[in-house]
Amino acid sequence: MKFLLVGLGNPGAEYEDTRHNIGFSVLEALAKKHEGTFSLDRGAYRATIKLRGKQLVLIKPTTFMNLSGKAVNYWLQKEQISKENLLVITDDLALPFGKIRLKGAGSDGGHNGLKDIQHTLQTTAYARLRFGIGSDFPKGRQSDYVLGKWDKEEQVTLNERITLAVEACESFCTIGLQLAMTNCNGK
Repeated sequence: MKFLLVGLGNPGAEYEDTRHNIGFSVLEALAKKHEGTFSLDRGAYRATIKLRGKQLVLIKPTTFMNLSGKAVNYWLQKEQISKENLLVITDDLALPFGKIRLKGAGSDGGHNGLKDIQHTLQTTAYARLRFGIGSDFPKGRQSDYVLGKWDKEEQVTLNERITLAVEACESFCTIGLQLAMTNCNGK
């Protein structure tokens, strides 16, 4: 059984360790835990890991956030993975910092990466793991906030929260969406 896990973010050194790239950070931690390494492949940095007899294809699209759907669609088809085995990891302004929420479907919530994926796949029925980044920014400064680096207070618990997100990804692939939601949401 195969799964496609997609971390949303933007490629390039200027975006590393920013709130908007938390999807990349979660996948990097997952790959490291299971001794996977990323290499540049068609439209994404790609790693493959094994988890309890399952193959997990991890991608960090190089198409930039607003065009993520192109890479997602390509890798779903290339790897012959059903949408039921797709998990997209993304930042979420509507959740407090570090809170994670796993869902089986839903709206894009104003997130341009999710919006492009939904437009490209022509469905909202795919799993997503939302990682809360909070919304502590002055009016009109949302872009600066999401593209900004984590502050010192956030950095204290960031790795712990990323670990929880990694566990949610593993649960999705091993015990299924419903049980994973029960185990992970609210932590």
